[in-house]
Amino acid sequence: MKKQASDRRKFILNMARSAGIATMGGFIWSAYIDEVKATELLLRPPGALKEEDFLKTCIKCGLCVEACPYDTLLLAAPGDHKPLGTPYFTPRDVPCYMCPDIPCVPVCPTGALDEQSVSTDGVLDINTAQMGLAVIDEESCVAFWGIQCDACYRACPILDVAITIEYQKNDRTGKHAFLKPVVHADACTGCGMCERACVTEKAAIYVLPREVAQGKAGNYYIKGWDKKDEKRLENASEIKTTTKISEKSALDSLNGGLEDLY
Repeated sequence: MKKQASDRRKFILNMARSAGIATMGGFIWSAYIDEVKATELLLRPPGALKEEDFLKTCIKCGLCVEACPYDTLLLAAPGDHKPLGTPYFTPRDVPCYMCPDIPCVPVCPTGALDEQSVSTDGVLDINTAQMGLAVIDEESCVAFWGIQCDACYRACPILDVAITIEYQKNDRTGKHAFLKPVVHADACTGCGMCERACVTEKAAIYVLPREVAQGKAGNYYIKGWDKKDEKRLENASEIKTTTKISEKSALDSLNGGLEDLY
């Protein structure tokens, strides 16, 4: 009887341990899913590979974080809802101050931060970084209300290139002008100094990953005046759309009237 009772206790304890492990595993998996979902809006250090490749390559050593002289970079901790141990920054708190020597990049031991992507003719060039892209919420930006403000423009380290000011007559007053900030995607590095400087309670200009901030025209629309843009045609394939009107010759279609369109 004692042996049966002992076996029963062992069985119950083993079941409890298994249930506890399964529950813990569920919590861990749930947390992992939350972290993965949050990566879409993360801003990475200069030279970071595309997010999927970055996560595969980064070994979470923290050397880039240690190298940052402004404490811009942080390592994701449990509860941050970010991939644990990976570097990121929040511009509204501390932006990237565009160090000319980009100290966070050369120390990366795996190439997760790619020197070549932030170099010009073999020399590190922070102005070529693409950490993200500044986006303006025109409804919240007081400059679009007619209130004079150029805080983001003045804060931009690539002054009058990444952000310019567009002057437009204010028809409401008839004698003032709007000083509207305009972000130029080809020059914006995503440093976030504009977001940090924004005077509104919640920044009316903010940095998003380029994959989120930008649209994509696809390979079927090109800038005919831009020879470089024509290269995208190399990846384009022909698409034929067949409708009722396309069954006839062009001349018959023109003579057939609008009813052939339907």
